[in-house]
Formats: sequence, structure tokens, C-alpha cells
Amino acid sequence: MSARKIAFVCLHGSAKSLIAAEYLNRRARERKLDLHATTSGPEPDAAVPPNVIEGLLRRDIDARARRPERVSAEGLADAVHIVSFGCDLAALAPPAAAIERWDDCPAVSEDFDVAWHFIAARVDDLMNRCSAKSSAHESETNATSS
Repeated sequence: MSARKIAFVCLHGSAKSLIAAEYLNRRARERKLDLHATTSGPEPDAAVPPNVIEGLLRRDIDARARRPERVSAEGLADAVHIVSFGCDLAALAPPAAAIERWDDCPAVSEDFDVAWHFIAARVDDLMNRCSAKSSAHESETNATSS
């Protein structure tokens, strides 16, 4: 079974959504959860900004090879959950995906650490909710098959 995809989307696909995706992917590996995150944006930057690279490196996450990608319906098609940082994705999101907005996230360009703590707390909460849903679904499946 492939990992369930969480799609993070911010305007440039290179700061808030990248931080969220990298953090979720690391925590999912650590917790052995079947979750995988992607990052994209409607107006992708040509490169990840230096302050984002530096901030992530301070947390042992190397995003130097990452290139921001344009958000698309195809890219969101298999996402089970979509998180938007200030982007309207109604026209692109698949009907079955859960969508939430984290529009109140502090600007990464103003203070990386403040944004990091906001995003990390939200991602941890999201992972806990996804993990609880997965456990409930597995319990229902096991009860039905016995």
C-alpha cells in the first residue's frame, strides 16, 4: 500500500508549504506513519530562498536540491488532505480530499523560527488527526472482515 499524500500549497511553493512538507515527511518516517507530503504553489519561485534553506539546515533538513513546483489538479488528484497557506484551491482540489487553510501562518521572510514553530505545531496536530482516522478505519475494516 502506498503512503497517503498530504499536499501543502503556498503562493510560491518555496517557504511555508516546503517547511510543512519537509517536517511532515521527517516526522512520518520517525513515527512510521504511512503519510507523505508534497509542496507546490500557483506562482512557484525559481529557487528556494536562502533563509528557508538555512533555517531547515539548522534543523537537519537539507532542501538545497528542492525546486518549487507549480500546483496542478494532477498534482493534487491523489491527495487525501490538502493544506493551503493563503491559496484558493477549490478549482484544483479533488472532491474527496479534505481541505484546510492555515492562512494565519506568520511570514517566513519576517522570522523563520516563529513560522517554523507555528507550522510544526500544526503539522503535528494534522498528523495526529490523520493517524487517528487511519486507526479508526483499520478497526472498522478488521471488524467487518472478521
